[in-house]
Amino acid sequence: MKKFLKITIPIILVLACAGAWYFWRIYYRPVVHTPEKKAEYILIHTGSTMNDLLNELFTLKIIDDTSTFHTITNLKKFYSPKPGRYRITDGMSNRDLVDLLRSGKQEPVTFTFNNIRTKEQLASRVGGKLEADSAKFLFLINDPGFLSKYGLTPETIMTLFIPNSYQLYWNTTEEQFVDRMATEYKKFWTDERKAKAAALGLSQSEVVTLASIVESEQTQYPDERPTIAGLYINRLRQKIPLQSDPTIIYALGDFNIKRVLDTDLKIDSPYNTYKYAGLPPGPIRIPETASIDAVLNYVKSDYIYMCADFGTGHHRFTNDYNVHLKNAHDYQDALNKANIKR
Repeated sequence: MKKFLKITIPIILVLACAGAWYFWRIYYRPVVHTPEKKAEYILIHTGSTMNDLLNELFTLKIIDDTSTFHTITNLKKFYSPKPGRYRITDGMSNRDLVDLLRSGKQEPVTFTFNNIRTKEQLASRVGGKLEADSAKFLFLINDPGFLSKYGLTPETIMTLFIPNSYQLYWNTTEEQFVDRMATEYKKFWTDERKAKAAALGLSQSEVVTLASIVESEQTQYPDERPTIAGLYINRLRQKIPLQSDPTIIYALGDFNIKRVLDTDLKIDSPYNTYKYAGLPPGPIRIPETASIDAVLNYVKSDYIYMCADFGTGHHRFTNDYNVHLKNAHDYQDALNKANIKR
């Protein structure tokens, strides 16, 4: 018996040590490797299976042994990956990685708006930053039935999106994105802003539409926007067509145009503010919040004419048509001298 124990006990101890070492190796040992030991992000798509996850981890070379990772997922009863964007750090163990992916504690992405003029550009931005499909998103914001619950139309939907930096989960759906923007829209439109819009006799969408024109007219010096807004409000009240070149460029769909020609003014579009009085049916870009406030806090004046002052980035304002004609002549002459034909 003693001889048996002398042989058996060392074997048991060896096996126990081997088992403990193996368990430590697959459970606690650092197995995650990221480039230059910096944080890496893994995207788990909606509907992904465990095999999809394993393939992704192996393809990205985050782990080099999927079998031990799979063993720990079974041990921890982790069978269904939760979609999202997860931050992986160098030196994580299988246990750490499984706990993270099972928890669903994903890292949000920062979504910002800047210089977006069309629905297509917005859809591309959404699809590029989120799991949401750009084509489906574009379909939704052109669907009158879907937009009706927000009190908007395919023409006015772009007024819903208030520029800011938003923290969103990567797996946000197309519908969830619009819902979130609707929430932010309501936060932006405080009682004070609503009252100012009402005093102007404009709806919230009309204010944003006018702001989009004001901003397009003056992208370089924001402090001039309240004056431009006041000029356009004078025109609206006097039922004078806005005659804004940026609306013509929007109607033409060519944002590289630097010179609007007389032939361009004949385009038959509801965005042609030379041909049709009043505001166009919707915004010609997503304006900054400062531009919206520039309309709500416009500068009162008697201006009804303005012309770009070539080379300065500013405008010349007047209420005298003859003065305006001279300003326009100076501008056209400057364009000719600079050889700007289009």
